[in-house]
Amino acid sequence: MNDFLFLSGFKGSEILILALLILLLFGGKKIPELMRGLGKGIRNFKEGMKDVSDEINKEPDSQATKKETTPSDKEDRKTDEPR
Repeated sequence: MNDFLFLSGFKGSEILILALLILLLFGGKKIPELMRGLGKGIRNFKEGMKDVSDEINKEPDSQATKKETTPSDKEDRKTDEPR
C-alpha cells in the first residue's frame, strides 16, 4: 500500500485517464519495455540498499575481532614456540 502513496490524491477515474494518456504517448509496445526497465531499476536499488545495510552490520563484528587480538597475545605465541 505504501508503494502507491503518490497516487493517494487521485480517484479511480483520474488514474484511468492517466493510464490512457501514457498508452497514447508511448504506445502499446513500449509500455512493457518501460515497466521492465522500471522493475530492474527498483530491484537494483533494493539490492544496493541491502548491500549497504549488510556492510553497516558487518563493521562492528570486524572491529570486535581486531580488538580480540592484542600485542600481548602475539607475544604469548612467540614464547610458546620451541627454541
